[in-house]
Amino acid sequence: MTRLMTYPAVAAALALTASCAPNGDMGAPGAVAAGSGQQCFYADQVRNFRAGNHGQLYVLATRGQVFELNSSGGCNDLDFAYRLAITADDGGLGGRRICTGEWARITLPGSTSPLQTCRALVVRALTEAEVAALPDAHRP
Repeated sequence: MTRLMTYPAVAAALALTASCAPNGDMGAPGAVAAGSGQQCFYADQVRNFRAGNHGQLYVLATRGQVFELNSSGGCNDLDFAYRLAITADDGGLGGRRICTGEWARITLPGSTSPLQTCRALVVRALTEAEVAALPDAHRP
């Protein structure tokens, strides 16, 4: 009886260990996702942000890459935010990569409620020339 219970426990332990192993999705911050042409950043490695025009957010990730995010509404206090949190929209861990074309969740202090959450699409990674052309107030 004990032997029968040992096999499922060992199988479960192996499955959990395999799920923690690095995979092809573990590239460097700002790396291009394998075979997709998407550029990515890790949400926990965002160093600075600035609000752009209405609903626009520019984030500075490690390695100096700037990404443009466009909120889908509900981010009324984005222009006045001094801090925010960015997470993957699929509810993954905070350290998950977020790539262009994917949705992210932005959480910031609200003016009428303790927290305000909205969704934003990661539109693109800006080139150095595009970053330099941004108005000072929009450049992270």
